[in-house]
Amino acid sequence: MRLPSGELRIRHALSVAEVLASMRLDRETLAAAILLGVLDDEASDQEALTARFGEATLRMVGDMARIDALTDFSREIPAGDQEEHAENLRRLLLGIAEDVRVVLVVVAERLHLMRIARDFPAEIQRRIAEQTRSIYAPLANRLGIWQIKWELEDLSLRFLEPEAYKRIASQLDGRRSDRESFIQDVIALLEEKFKAAGIQAGISGRPKHIYSIWRKMQRKAVDIEQIFDLRAVRVLVEDVADCYAVLGIVHSLWRHIPGEFDDYIATPKTNMYQSIHTAVIGPEDKTLEVQIRTHDMHHHSELGVAAHWRYKENTKHDEDFERRIVWMRHWLEFKDGGEEAVGFLSQFDSELEVTRIYVFTPQGKVVELPKGATALDFAYAIHSDVGHSCKGARVDGHIVQLTRPLCSGETVEIFTAKNGSPSRDWLNPHLGYLHTSRARGRVRQWFKQLDYEHHVELGRAALEREMTRMSISERPDLEAVAARHNLHKGEDVYAAIGRGELSPVHIANFSEPPKPPPRVALPEEWSLNKPPARGEVVVQGVGDLLTSMARCCKPLPYDPIIGFVTRGRGVTVHRRDCANIRSMNDQEQKRLVEVHWSERHETVYPVDFQVYAADRKGLLRDISSILTNEEVDVIGVNTHSDRTQDRATMRFTVEVTDMAQLSRLLLKVEQLPDVIEVYRLVD
Repeated sequence: MRLPSGELRIRHALSVAEVLASMRLDRETLAAAILLGVLDDEASDQEALTARFGEATLRMVGDMARIDALTDFSREIPAGDQEEHAENLRRLLLGIAEDVRVVLVVVAERLHLMRIARDFPAEIQRRIAEQTRSIYAPLANRLGIWQIKWELEDLSLRFLEPEAYKRIASQLDGRRSDRESFIQDVIALLEEKFKAAGIQAGISGRPKHIYSIWRKMQRKAVDIEQIFDLRAVRVLVEDVADCYAVLGIVHSLWRHIPGEFDDYIATPKTNMYQSIHTAVIGPEDKTLEVQIRTHDMHHHSELGVAAHWRYKENTKHDEDFERRIVWMRHWLEFKDGGEEAVGFLSQFDSELEVTRIYVFTPQGKVVELPKGATALDFAYAIHSDVGHSCKGARVDGHIVQLTRPLCSGETVEIFTAKNGSPSRDWLNPHLGYLHTSRARGRVRQWFKQLDYEHHVELGRAALEREMTRMSISERPDLEAVAARHNLHKGEDVYAAIGRGELSPVHIANFSEPPKPPPRVALPEEWSLNKPPARGEVVVQGVGDLLTSMARCCKPLPYDPIIGFVTRGRGVTVHRRDCANIRSMNDQEQKRLVEVHWSERHETVYPVDFQVYAADRKGLLRDISSILTNEEVDVIGVNTHSDRTQDRATMRFTVEVTDMAQLSRLLLKVEQLPDVIEVYRLVD
């Protein structure tokens, strides 16, 4: 049987197994590679296969079959957001497999596919090369499978940039095998020198591969002559002192290239990467890069926050995802450890449960969601309007309930209604429609906007009622209130009051801090040398002076107020809408000064309010009980009963600290049985 690539299935499977054997993987993994596609054969006896090869092997084969179906190389990567799509597809491949070894088989299979891609049509070559460079080579990089990663990148470049590939290959002096032999000679020389100096060091090296050279030339806009790490070795030692000892030996052997030295041990990078990088003119007058670091620094650079794959790919930070990669790489280190490797796999399965899922749109775009997300969560992840109008979903061709949790690799299609709208049931956590906070927030926002007009009317009525009860005639500047509370417009203030987010008492008494007026010319008989009075009102421009509250309008904090300069009795403070102020002639108005309430209020203020109610026994007692509970002193009461209409009118003079206390008092009186109206009196 032939695969879509035209290759016989058995030949393909044996070639993949050969790649895995070169990585020294276990028998189960090699068996899974050989059995690739066998579960697709209807004639296969899965029970017999399980009995012969083991449950773990057949489970890997099943995972690989799912992955092959999702990563068919005939599928185009969607245009737009390609990097996000590629990253999500990489995460899908790392997350969908229950066994870490499945990812290694997938990467090996892609390597073999790239090796035979020269026989494919040019369009297919380009497509699989793009997928390989954006998805599979970064996967190999994250897992630390360097040799496979380099070959995947070079083969991708060969098909995507054939001219650049040929040019760089021709400029490299000698074959790759010759460059590898050069590296081995350098390592042998360094080992001899370090042994003579008593330094224990591990040395590894590699010639830079063609794709890496091309990428560096593109990034730095230089020719190959300016690339000094075509050949590189890395030295790992025990401590920092040995790092600098090794550096001294290297510089004594070969001439250092000026400007090509970085000491990231003395000055680490922002991600705490530490190492010494130097470039020298090595044997045969060929450039050589040497990296020197301790074993701890190397572990941090490979598996910690400075990990090379994260630096190269510039991906978003995801702690759970990165922890999964670290465990996979640890397993690769232990894979030759027999029982220890098996135990490590078991611990991996039990401790690193997948927390994200990756599903496809019908167009092939990958969408990342938290585990447990439903089809409705998916709809909102696509677009809020899709979520709002969602009426059903189809997963892998089957109609499903909107509450069904999705699984990685599924293709989800959403059905929408032309005039559809969210249901309040979607917000019920017991019904299971929504799992993500983002989707729930979108639904809440929709209902919040739906009720907007209703809340505006409620808020407007509440504010009008409060202003009437408190005898406030000057309407607050709603635009200023909106700005103070981070709202967009004045009408939003009404809506916020209607939703209970703002208090009508607070808004009714809102006033912006006054701008300081010019200094006021005060009567000559006032002495400014005496200590300022410690009153509750500040006279603008001159500081604290003797003030008194007008008996006509009895202002309270924070009524809009104005001061009137009297003859010999300081400044009398009136409400701005006081009848006496409005009736002043031009000469008297010249004696008005700007005043404002101070931040400190330690006294009480007299205020009058009137109650209009149905006459009944015990009404005065009930009102007095409220005044007592509120700890308000009563300094005057005047009651009148109209027997003909069975109505009672009561006028109270009480002492309160501010408008908030008065508003609370009037509200409680208003809630008494038979009370018709309560409001503040302003003469």
